Amino acid sequence: MSKGKKYKFADDDTFDLTNMVREGVPFPYFTRLSNQIQLGFEEWSSYLHLSERTIQRYKKENKSFDPLYSERILQIELLYKKGIAVFGVADNFYTWMDSVSIPLGSIKPKELLDTAFGINAIYDELGRIEHGILA
Repeated sequence: MSKGKKYKFADDDTFDLTNMVREGVPFPYFTRLSNQIQLGFEEWSSYLHLSERTIQRYKKENKSFDPLYSERILQIELLYKKGIAVFGVADNFYTWMDSVSIPLGSIKPKELLDTAFGINAIYDELGRIEHGILA
């Protein structure tokens, strides 16, 4: 982010994350995350299996997300945190997420964010990249 307060990713503390999931991710937190990792409502709609209209309703009512959606939001946030750490520069990671990856089945990694299995596959690939193990 170029202006204002720098976004701070969630900590990896399991208990804090568990409580945040149970309490629900507040919409302002979701907005800051979305801006930081450059994902729009259309993409989030696909990843959360929610309609854009429902997400707009969360916004209008300034509501926290239900635990099921909160968990996915935090999984994606932690994945982006890891990816930025591996690539060193956020824009390089964002470019990688938008580029076809042969090891991930010749699709863009972003296309896997709609399931926990897909998120785990991206984590695994980031681990290989981090350790210099290329397919």
